[in-house]
Amino acid sequence: MPLLQNGIRHVPEFLDRAAQERLVEVVRGVVAEAPLFTPEMPGTGKPMSVRMTNCGPLGWVTDKQQGYRYQAFHPLTKKPWPAMPPELLALWQELADYPKPPEACLVNFYTDEARMGLHQDKDETDFAAPVLSISLGNTCLFRVGGLSRKDPTGSFRLASGDIVVIGGEGRLAFHGVDKIYPGTSTLLKNGGRINLTLRRVNN
Repeated sequence: MPLLQNGIRHVPEFLDRAAQERLVEVVRGVVAEAPLFTPEMPGTGKPMSVRMTNCGPLGWVTDKQQGYRYQAFHPLTKKPWPAMPPELLALWQELADYPKPPEACLVNFYTDEARMGLHQDKDETDFAAPVLSISLGNTCLFRVGGLSRKDPTGSFRLASGDIVVIGGEGRLAFHGVDKIYPGTSTLLKNGGRINLTLRRVNN
């Protein structure tokens, strides 16, 4: 286990199997209403290796033309994002230690070959609120560093049911997913990993 920035907490095995299965059903409902899409890197238009969608009043999107941003509607269907499910609101209330509710839940689906490069979650205006990250499915190798891309990093595994809270002094710490370990969970029938990221966007 690496030495984490103050304010970053790893809560292993927070969700039991039944709670994980319930969240997968919740995610399926979100995806049925707001289909997964492939985000693109700003400027280059290079597709990211994850597919994603959102729920809540706002959703995070990115494309070649407009780059990283939050908006109130799906980029392809143009429909509003589905409402934030009560199960996710309850997890935020229990773990975030923040008075206002989350405004966005990013749903990232990783195939067993997908990755997520080191990045900061900095498209929000409210950095006092933490980011709550929920892992479902196959285990991943999660990397976390400091407030500069040049700072040393450490990595540890996130299994299905684990939750990471990124807040406090570590709210803008660089982090990413180095790899997925195939066959480490039976939660998702076809393998892969789902990451749910709850965020408060505005003050």
